[in-house]
Amino acid sequence: MNVLITGGAGFIGSHLAKYLIKEKHSVTVIDNMTSYYDVKRKGDHIDQVKKLGDFTLHQFDLLNEEKTMKHFKEHSYDAVIHLAALPGVQYSLLNPHEYIDQDIKTTVNVLKASGEIGVSHFLFASSSSVYGNADNGPVKEEDANGKVCSPYAAAKYGAESFCHAYQSLYGYKLSILRFFTVYGPWGRPDMAIPLFIKKFLNDQPIEIFGREQSRDFSFIDDIVKGISLTLKRQSSQSEIFNLGSGTPVSLDELITILQEYFPEGKLFERPHRAGDVKHTWSNISKAQEMLGYTPDIGINEGIRRTVEWAKNYYR
Repeated sequence: MNVLITGGAGFIGSHLAKYLIKEKHSVTVIDNMTSYYDVKRKGDHIDQVKKLGDFTLHQFDLLNEEKTMKHFKEHSYDAVIHLAALPGVQYSLLNPHEYIDQDIKTTVNVLKASGEIGVSHFLFASSSSVYGNADNGPVKEEDANGKVCSPYAAAKYGAESFCHAYQSLYGYKLSILRFFTVYGPWGRPDMAIPLFIKKFLNDQPIEIFGREQSRDFSFIDDIVKGISLTLKRQSSQSEIFNLGSGTPVSLDELITILQEYFPEGKLFERPHRAGDVKHTWSNISKAQEMLGYTPDIGINEGIRRTVEWAKNYYR
């Protein structure tokens, strides 16, 4: 299958590219190598993908509608996996207009271009943030109601609406995948687990913004497997799927696990931050039933693998 991955130089995108190359797909990556975090890290991601085999890399900004349409009309894709986005809740509080550009306008450009060239399957990477706070147990796909807590979440929810609109206009199969707190080797350096590990390695204290928090931490290999299963899904029906571990982990539990590796690690407690949800918890029964998706890597093994990678990468 000829597959395009937008944002393929990022954390999830580069892992996915490696996986699909192993499965003998023809892989193309588009990435604008944004400086939201270290561009060198993204270069390292691409170097890792190159070790797995041949793929094609194009570097430009999908916000440019003309360049985006030109690219799609010059190439042919069976499926588009749209991962390109500006991440980060806290950054979105300060720069909301950038999220309208990079998470909504860019998505519209890719949706339209995909329709114009007859792409069969469009997969959109959404986020657990569209649910707001999961205070009443695991959330199902139908529980998203637009009552979000940050501009980032609002942009993701809005982009989902555009996905439905363009699916109606062009008729391609649409799969919306809501990821829950993805972590693992090469993890995005501003997220909690990689940030905590790096600071502990450097003998720096970590900041904790409320011990009452919990997250549905999802190991990268499981998320990539879920995307691949969605790509292979035979039904022509458009669907939304939660991809997570299905098991929330409290911040206290996470700290306890990390202190097994960094017993001298210090931490400071801070007040809860605006925009952060307190809990995430995925109901993954739909993905289990329709995709055969089953997470394999629990939090203890996932942290072990991530710490091992970080010790090799940072030292």
